[in-house]
Amino acid sequence: MNVKKQFIDGLITQNPVLVQLLGMCPMLAITTSMFNGLGMGLAVMVILTCSNIVISALRKIIPSKVRIACYIVVIAGFVTMVDLLLKAFVPALSKSLGLFIPLIVVNCIILGRAEGFASKNGIAASALDGIFQGFGNMVALTIMCIIREFLGAGTFGAGVLNGGAGFQILPESVAALGMILPVGGFLTLGCVIAAVQYFMNKPKKTKEVAK
Repeated sequence: MNVKKQFIDGLITQNPVLVQLLGMCPMLAITTSMFNGLGMGLAVMVILTCSNIVISALRKIIPSKVRIACYIVVIAGFVTMVDLLLKAFVPALSKSLGLFIPLIVVNCIILGRAEGFASKNGIAASALDGIFQGFGNMVALTIMCIIREFLGAGTFGAGVLNGGAGFQILPESVAALGMILPVGGFLTLGCVIAAVQYFMNKPKKTKEVAK
């Protein structure tokens, strides 16, 4: 078990959103404020880690022919728990995220890690994989939120900082409202993915030129 490699994979080289291009739906739909991004990121991390642990523990018992159905049952249980906890203790976040919390059941990131990692590795490694992949997803969500919130509303940290009001950086009259609409999500995600791919591939190109 290589903890450092798992961390780098989750955060950069195998980032579930920016490299593997999984979980695009919430990435485009709810990344309009830091409050939404952090909330969704933490929810996915908790569910991913818990489901990885359970699936890894049961990997030798679950029949291969019904493994996907079993994974969904496990994931749905944790999603239901997180959904009820959010409604009870953070109702504002639950209302803001709406349907996207229940839709975590079919989130490709969680199903992908269950099938590709947890079903083939031990409990400790699967738990770390869930934490690191979830953290990488949360970082991507937060980056998207910061960019779209700043350009679309002129604020920073809405719902989290300064008593929930955030900090007004740009005048409202200057903000590009289109950035908090779906088209803004597509443009922002495309630019972020392009930047990540550029910086990931730049050292390789430099080495090739040097040779």
